[in-house]
Order: sequence, then C-alpha cells, then structure tokens
Amino acid sequence: MTVSAFGHRHEQVVFCQDEPSGLKAIIAIYSTALGPALGGTRFYPYASEQEAIADVLNLSQGMAYKNALAGLDLGGGKAVIIGDPHQVKTETLLRAYGRFVETLHGRYYTACDVGTFSADMDVIARECHYVTGRTVEHGGAGDSSVLTAYGVYQGMRASAQHVWGDTRLAGRTIGVTGVGKVGRHLVRHLIEEDAHVIVTDLDTAAIEALRADYPIEVAESDAALIAGDLDIYAPCALGGALDDDTVAELSASIVCGAANNQLAHEGVEKLLADRDITYAPDYCVNAGGVIQVADELEGFDFDRAKSRASRIFDTTMAVLDQAARENIAPSIAADRLAEERMAQIGRLAQIRV
Repeated sequence: MTVSAFGHRHEQVVFCQDEPSGLKAIIAIYSTALGPALGGTRFYPYASEQEAIADVLNLSQGMAYKNALAGLDLGGGKAVIIGDPHQVKTETLLRAYGRFVETLHGRYYTACDVGTFSADMDVIARECHYVTGRTVEHGGAGDSSVLTAYGVYQGMRASAQHVWGDTRLAGRTIGVTGVGKVGRHLVRHLIEEDAHVIVTDLDTAAIEALRADYPIEVAESDAALIAGDLDIYAPCALGGALDDDTVAELSASIVCGAANNQLAHEGVEKLLADRDITYAPDYCVNAGGVIQVADELEGFDFDRAKSRASRIFDTTMAVLDQAARENIAPSIAADRLAEERMAQIGRLAQIRV
C-alpha cells in the first residue's frame, strides 16, 4: 500500500538525500503547537522507502503525543536514516544529515534512537545547532535509555497499583522482550525489586551480557515467553509486538513496555480489554528518554531530569483512572489528555506579545 504524507496531519515532511555520502533520510514534523518538534533519529535498514515513510510518520505523531503528555513545551517530530548503521554510517553521512537538520532552523531538534548513539549526536552537532542527547563530555545528557527505562519502571509500578492495589513488583513474574539499551536498564530495576524476570532477545550477546550480571531466566522464543505464566509483559524491542495472535496467547494481567507503537492495529486494544489485560500506553510510560534529552535545552541536570521522569507514575495513574472512569481504552484516555494540552497551550500562541 502506498503511504502518503498527505494522508496524515503532519505539518512538514522533508526528504533528504546526499548521494556522495549515501545519505537517504526523512524528517517528519507532526506538530509544533507546544514548541519545536523534538524526536530521535532512527538509523535502520528499511526494506523500502515506503516502509521508512510509514515508520517516520507514525513515530513523529507518537512523539507529539508523548511530549504533550509528559508536560514538555515541545512539539513532536522524528527522523529516519535508511540503511544498515553497521555498514553505511560514517562521519560524512552524519554530518550531511546535520546540515539538513540545520536547514529547518530549529523547527526540529534531533536526538538518539534505534541505531544512533550519543557519540553520533556529537558528530551531527558539528554541522547543526539543534541536537540533544549528546555525550556528557560535550555537556549532554548521555545515554537517554537510562531514564527511558526508569520511566517504564514507574509506569509499571503505577499499573500494578491500578490492577493489584500495590506498587510493589517483588515476586511478580515479568517477561521482557528486547534487552538492548532500554531493556537492560529496566531488568536492573526489576531485579533490584526482587521480581522474577524472564527475557528474550535476538541478540545472543545481549542475553549473555545480562546473564553475567543478573539472575534472569531466558525463554526459548518470544512465543514461549508470551505463552508463559506472566504477571506483566514488557515489549522493549521494535513496534507491533501486540497483534491478534499475541493477545490470544498472553497470560499477563498488565502490558507495560518501552517499545514504540506496540499495537499492531487499532483493534488490538479492544482484544486486550476483552481479556481483562491492562495496557499502559507506550508513549505514556516510555517518555523518560525524551524528558532526559529535553533537559539538555536548559543545561542538563540528571537529578532534575530523573525527578521529572518520576512523574510518569502519576501520569500513568491519571490515564488508567480516567480510562476506568469513562469506560474507554487507556490509549484513548492518554490521547485525550495529550490533545487537550496541545489545544489549550497551543492556543496561547494566538496572544500577541
């Protein structure tokens, strides 16, 4: 199916190409109602340009809602670079990309995402002023996965309070799919609280590194993990983890993970509700990373950023409580809270100063 940017409510979509460096990138700005659009750059070997377009459009819209719900004065955007970062990522390509970001004159701020790291942001920043998520050595926030995982942990505690009336996760069996940058930090929080953690990941090296540090169980496959006896399921890999087949097999009472766009299609959340599974909306609980990199814009302070990320507990409680009160899906409740803030705060720009 052909994906058209004009089929979405985006303000701007920019296609960037520099043939000598091999750069092929797309920057999507969904909304600047609350401020400059902030969202990471994903470096990924998409099977086609249409797949890349679909991903950047979905991700940028999600960032607008995530930033609004997190209480940030920032709009939502995202960028993708097409290609395998292990094969085509070079200084020249990253700096060429930075030149294109600079042409937007601050309408879009970039940061890290899948396939990009703080060191890459330092390279991009040599050509561009609008970069966050830089290394600590360059005055940045460093690895944003630290507070992403912390925020998911807070969302998980809130979900437990909503379902079981207790924030404690000790003794709960929690399945984590994907133990890369974010999943590894999340596992640490869960183990420290004496949860029983079962994990899967396509990267065997990531699994072995985790096993060396923590007493985890490793499932044979994602399917085996999902079908197992879980209290909480945490998708922390790429999107689309929850589809009809997955939900049919899922035993967990709560889904709360770091992955973006976890629902494979709009009907999945009804399937979760029909099975009495509480879904903590991904963009609500995984906002810790964007809170961390956004703090750079004020001059980064980790304790301040962590304090702000801890409020994800309260936001998740508000979303789940409103969903229960109005008998609506949690994602609808989260959308309404985000849209209300975008409309109310965005309106203030009409007041001339």
